[in-house]
Amino acid sequence: MIAPVPEYVNYLFIFTTMLTLWFFYKASQSKLAVFILLGWIALQGIISDSGFYIITNTVPPHFVFLVLPPLVLIAYVLLSKPGQHFIDSLDTRWLTYLHVIRIPVEVTLYFLFVNKLLPELMTFEGNNFDILSGITAPIIAYFGYSAKKLSKGVLLGWNFLCLALLFNIVTTAVLSAPFPFQQFAFEQPNVGVLYFPFSWLPGFVVPMVLFSHVVSIRQLLKVKL
Repeated sequence: MIAPVPEYVNYLFIFTTMLTLWFFYKASQSKLAVFILLGWIALQGIISDSGFYIITNTVPPHFVFLVLPPLVLIAYVLLSKPGQHFIDSLDTRWLTYLHVIRIPVEVTLYFLFVNKLLPELMTFEGNNFDILSGITAPIIAYFGYSAKKLSKGVLLGWNFLCLALLFNIVTTAVLSAPFPFQQFAFEQPNVGVLYFPFSWLPGFVVPMVLFSHVVSIRQLLKVKL
């Protein structure tokens, strides 16, 4: 089902999703990978538009079918020889620029809060500071990779810090959702990401952000700048 929000909020997040894909293409130059990801995005769009994910009283929640496949794929890519060869070929400068999308993501979350689809603690007015990752990403990308003015330690520290910010909001989001294990936000649970197109956030955008950090950390630990 389409989320009950103004159309511009939907368009903003669709743009954010496509921008994420574009950054990944710049980093990989792989049309095959982009084609596969487009297929996944389209599939999840169809499934979420059907209302499948707004059913939350099942065990396991339908939400598992949205977030588990990307995590399994990331694990496979990290652990398999072909996957490792692929990720070591990625351009970490573009993967760092990719984190700019965390700015429109945070704006989208705020709009969802205003429209009573998620709690305030998931926004930058609450317990979510992930927007700092998006603001600093172009600075880190330019001075770390283009100008080469930052040390490997600084780049690693930034990636680990941004990972911590990501895990903070992901944990908050999961525990605020109307699942059997919900812990927060009972008055206004996190239901926005169960609707189309915002299901792409946990199903594609967040896994891409996680993947970009993991790849960057792996390359930084292997190669001297």
